[in-house]
This record gives sequence, structure tokens and C-alpha cells, in this order.
Amino acid sequence: MFEITEAAANQIRSAAQQAGTEGMALRLAARMKEDGAIDYLMGFDDPSEADIRVVCQGVEIVMEPEAVPLLESAVMDYVEFEAGDFRFIFSNPKDANYTPPAER
Repeated sequence: MFEITEAAANQIRSAAQQAGTEGMALRLAARMKEDGAIDYLMGFDDPSEADIRVVCQGVEIVMEPEAVPLLESAVMDYVEFEAGDFRFIFSNPKDANYTPPAER
């Protein structure tokens, strides 16, 4: 199923605290584009009865059932691209632009 890293979980908790949305779940959505790439959307939301719920690194994640097939193998991380430029990224083998991590 979907996973998040510890860095992503820490940033999600921090963002929830700053936004005053503590206690709300993080909603993820995914949409496959025509070229096979996947667009990801996220925000804090209250779950509905139809949502799929998972807990990753202590963070409640909700998604509509339609998004599960696109997200089930994905890993969300929070990384620094350049000094001070942090972003959430999704590593997903179902995405046409996916490049596996290099072996160390």
C-alpha cells in the first residue's frame, strides 16, 4: 500500500500545526494524465465513509477508492532540492516518469 517517509510525516504534522488543522486527515488524490504521468494533489480534510483510510508513520491518510490503484505502490517523501528548497515528492513505479532510486 501507500507509504510516507519519516521526513514527510514530520512535515505533514508541522504543516497541520501551522494551519490549525491538527486532527484532520491528509487527503491524497491522484490522476493519470494522457502521457502516463501522474498528478498528485493533497490537503487536510475530514474523511467520508467511502474513503480508504491508512495510517503511515502515525499520519492518517485518506483517499477515494478510485485513487488507490494509482497510489498503492507510491512512496511520498519530503526532500531538499537546493539549499532551503524543500518539496514533497512521490516515487511511484506506476508513473511514466518514474526512475528507480540508484543502488548504493
